[in-house]
Amino acid sequence: MTNQRMNRRQLLLSVAAMTALSPARLMAQDLPPIHVVKGQGCECCVAWVDYLRQEGFTVTDEVAYGTLLIRHKMDLGIPANAFSCHTGKIEGYALEGHVPAADIRRLLAEKPDAIGLSVPGMPYGSPGMGSEDNRDAYDVLLIQRDGKLPVFTSYPAA
Repeated sequence: MTNQRMNRRQLLLSVAAMTALSPARLMAQDLPPIHVVKGQGCECCVAWVDYLRQEGFTVTDEVAYGTLLIRHKMDLGIPANAFSCHTGKIEGYALEGHVPAADIRRLLAEKPDAIGLSVPGMPYGSPGMGSEDNRDAYDVLLIQRDGKLPVFTSYPAA
């Protein structure tokens, strides 16, 4: 007769294996890190960083004050009409504002010859900006090297 009871060691090893193979951990291993530069005391910047972490990204962040933050955006090639409150960088691409994780993953998969993505302003219901259930319609823009900003993804109002 086989022993159907799990001993303590087997239980601990099983729990450790399940934790190591959790979906979020597997996603984080496959995703490059994002570095975010944000303004002092901006709660929506913190909320976007938290959202990215929940989506499986490893995120580092730093605070830049006033003109230093604007200079950072300009140095990355982000046009002023695409500005938002914080700026991320992943694998050489800029992420301006509340860009959804799905669009970041698509950007990394498609690898367009572009500066990055932007969600100008701070539309309600974008990641880190309130409930998606009542969101405003907004577009994620592709920041092209010639300064053009075609729509990458459109999110309808909900």
